[in-house]
Amino acid sequence: MVHRTIGDAPQRTQATVAMGFVTGMLAGLPRRDLDPSALLATAHIDITDSAARIPIDRYAALYNLLTRRMDDEAFGLFGQPMRVGSFEFLCRGCLSAPTLAEALARASRFLRLVLPDLAIGIRRTPQRAELVIAETRPLSEQVDDPARVFAFEWLLRLLHALCCWLAGRGIGLDSVIFPYRRPAHADDYALIFTEDSRFAPTVPGGMGTLVASFNANLLDLPVRRDEAALASFLDGAPGKITMLYRRDREMVIRVRDYLRAALPESLSLEQVSERLFQSPRTVHRRLEEEGSSFRAIKDALRRDMALARLTKTDDPVARVAADLGYADTSAFYRAFVEWTGMAPIHYRRQWRQN
Repeated sequence: MVHRTIGDAPQRTQATVAMGFVTGMLAGLPRRDLDPSALLATAHIDITDSAARIPIDRYAALYNLLTRRMDDEAFGLFGQPMRVGSFEFLCRGCLSAPTLAEALARASRFLRLVLPDLAIGIRRTPQRAELVIAETRPLSEQVDDPARVFAFEWLLRLLHALCCWLAGRGIGLDSVIFPYRRPAHADDYALIFTEDSRFAPTVPGGMGTLVASFNANLLDLPVRRDEAALASFLDGAPGKITMLYRRDREMVIRVRDYLRAALPESLSLEQVSERLFQSPRTVHRRLEEEGSSFRAIKDALRRDMALARLTKTDDPVARVAADLGYADTSAFYRAFVEWTGMAPIHYRRQWRQN
């Protein structure tokens, strides 16, 4: 790694995706007897190195090239094609919904028509909501078939990004259970979905269900977009959704990594900037350009780690608070109530009851 001195122009590193997402997106082509070579060359992607990472703009370009070539926005992964234009009509159908809950209900009804192999539903309790994506027929005889894995990845990504856009803000997923074994590229799930990504393989030949959990209050968010905003959103869509609402922006990731490595010590912006060999003003500006802030990153990191500890361990709340850098347990309680609407003990109890 080359360190830069304060005042130097920062060197930017473009966001990338793991090769597993590329090969998954290509998995439906053999069913159509299509050779991806020309499309890969056009997008400047070489898939011979399975460990390579692909710049996200090239991935988005390949996404759109494939859908147009196949006239199928679902990449030939299902029993019937999802014709080009489906995503636009999905957006238009959700645009006039009053809340995110109604938008998802409309999305479920629309996708039932154009994507009958997967059923989308919402389950809700007073505190928790779950987005459910279930097979209506086995997509493959092999649980870990790359085509099946990508089908779930793709639809969750599409629905999550659409919800974020409709609400005009990021929608945090508390956890996601995927119905297959952990794939080789699963490290990217923390950047795309949530750090609390779990894997529960379906019985071979059975029908699997993906469950994404989040705060139920988010369903009541109003839809904030209008027709003018939709025109801009559709420019470059649906491939563009792969570039939206990700957490792998360069400066955001670097700041997050330093904050996490330092726990339980709580670093200041000045301390992180010193480690980055940049001025606090430069770091602040870069985070603003990437749509975030130092405070937002610190809060999101603590939130993700707190939720994971409370659901995966029996650690006392006071120890979780201390490990996350809270000198005062009451401050952790107040923060947790802001994140989830309930106290940590109640959150843990409800999680285990559901």
